[in-house]
Amino acid sequence: MRGSLIVIVARVFLPLLMLFSLSLQAQTIKESYAFAVIGEPKYAVDFNHFDYVNPAAPKGGSVTLAALGTFDNFNRFALRGNAAVRTDSLYDALFTTSDDEPGSYYPLVADRARYADDYSWVELTINPRARFHDGSPITARDVAFTFNKFMTEGVPQFRLVYKGTTVKAIAPLTVRIELAKPGKEDMLSLFTLPILPEKFWKDHNLSEPLSTPPLASGPYRISDWRMGQYIVYQRVKDYWGADLPVNRGRWNFDTIRYDYYLDDNVAFEAFKAGAYDVRTESSAKNWATRYIGKNFASGYIVKDEQKNNAAQDTRWLAFNIQRPVFTDRRVREAVSMAFDFEWMNKALFYNAYSRANSYFQNTEYAARGYPDADELTLLAPLKSELPPEVFTSIYQPTTSDGHGFDRDNLLKAGNLLTDAGWVLKGQQRVNAKTGQPLRFELLLPSGGNDQWVMPFQRNLQRLGVTMDIRQVDISQITNRMRKRDYDMMPRLWRAMPWPSSDLQISWSSEYINSSYNSPGVASPAIDSLINQIIRWQGNKQKLLPLGRALDRVLTWNYYMLPMWYMSGSRTAYWDKFSYPSVHPLYASGTDAPGFDTWWYNVNKAAKLPASRR
Repeated sequence: MRGSLIVIVARVFLPLLMLFSLSLQAQTIKESYAFAVIGEPKYAVDFNHFDYVNPAAPKGGSVTLAALGTFDNFNRFALRGNAAVRTDSLYDALFTTSDDEPGSYYPLVADRARYADDYSWVELTINPRARFHDGSPITARDVAFTFNKFMTEGVPQFRLVYKGTTVKAIAPLTVRIELAKPGKEDMLSLFTLPILPEKFWKDHNLSEPLSTPPLASGPYRISDWRMGQYIVYQRVKDYWGADLPVNRGRWNFDTIRYDYYLDDNVAFEAFKAGAYDVRTESSAKNWATRYIGKNFASGYIVKDEQKNNAAQDTRWLAFNIQRPVFTDRRVREAVSMAFDFEWMNKALFYNAYSRANSYFQNTEYAARGYPDADELTLLAPLKSELPPEVFTSIYQPTTSDGHGFDRDNLLKAGNLLTDAGWVLKGQQRVNAKTGQPLRFELLLPSGGNDQWVMPFQRNLQRLGVTMDIRQVDISQITNRMRKRDYDMMPRLWRAMPWPSSDLQISWSSEYINSSYNSPGVASPAIDSLINQIIRWQGNKQKLLPLGRALDRVLTWNYYMLPMWYMSGSRTAYWDKFSYPSVHPLYASGTDAPGFDTWWYNVNKAAKLPASRR
């Protein structure tokens, strides 16, 4: 009897004990100063500065830069209007990233983290020295306020990603984040949220433009401006974070001024005349033919090219597949075949560009060969929803012989259009059922590099397709992009060193109204792959086949037409600056890659004409 009782007790309490043990295992708590999405952070806890900076760089000097278009407010997160350049850098975040490794996070406003090993929650301690520009402390309350502000105002994508997540101040300098769904990348993404001061933003709507500069916390504050014409940033002399390892050797200029130009050609002539100091050139033809003259010959202006073998930004033309004209994949493929990259690159761009052929360009996640076993395991259940080429062919954009008239490609494109129900009548493609002509509009920003448009239009005319060209200013193109009010328009696809959870904003059905989802894609197959990518963040073994599988699905669906990319950067500058000898592999920026590590060189400046020093 006693033995039976012991057995009964064991049967009751043993499962409870096991559950308790499992609970303890599930709640293993870790501490860290830094994080990496994949692998471990490069820099140890006691590092002094990033390898790609000069910690002894002198502070001082002024630099004038250029911006295209105009601006009408100072709120980077407003849902309307055009925010001034650099306003995205006004606020410090909890953590910041390094430019010589992908997916890293190092302390800025926060100084340490305590978290569950399943990334379901994290507690962050705020650096007690962190300050806004008025001297008031950055507190856990400001962090919680910022999160709740973004969850109720501003971009709707944020609310979708973090629905159910809570951020609470549990002490004056401690904030606790609890994710609705445990996930490393979602947790780390919150680390770069700019911290807004509650004292200012409680009386302002994050969705609305600001007519005056807000209270901020970063290394620069706005000191002067004329709306739509120029804006001046002044280095904060008593910046609280100046001596942090992540900031040492950076933010060296006393003053950074941006002058606005409505036309890039005007801006270029202004640069040559000395109206501003640094220019990044996107046009290969301009780089080869226009950067000449006495200031170049004398060495006053330096031309600098930097090779970049990391993941690349690429340019594409987005089809709006929500428009009837582009719902059929065959039409999109046919239009893509009319884009003669080889001729354009030779005739217009001095062979300076490479053709984009992946959404993970220059990374191991790009689909290059035939799908392997791991990829097929992922793709097989989705077979009925995918183009057959995903399984049988290696994606590569159509190539030509570079002579300007590739008859074979145009014949194939014509056959695709005929199969899709667009027949040739006279010199024009018309719908076999309705008789409506095949016509669409290409939306372009005014003042940009559009040399490629006319040859593209001419090849489409040979197919009987009419492409109208509409150029609008930056305000109009931004507004129409947000509303997806276009048939086709150029878009920049930002470099992705690995398949991140950000993919959902660009491709998931849940984000169909996102301006990042340029083509308007809503595909259960793509949703399935992206959901798995989100699930396996940080696991490279799982992400490799997932990234390649997704790449195949996106490219073979012809949602966007691949244009080109530059495997490096081209920067010209008046010779009064210096920068570190080590070029960070993942540096980017509109001014110049790694510009935040440059400094004013007094000795070089002394050799320039007095007006340009």
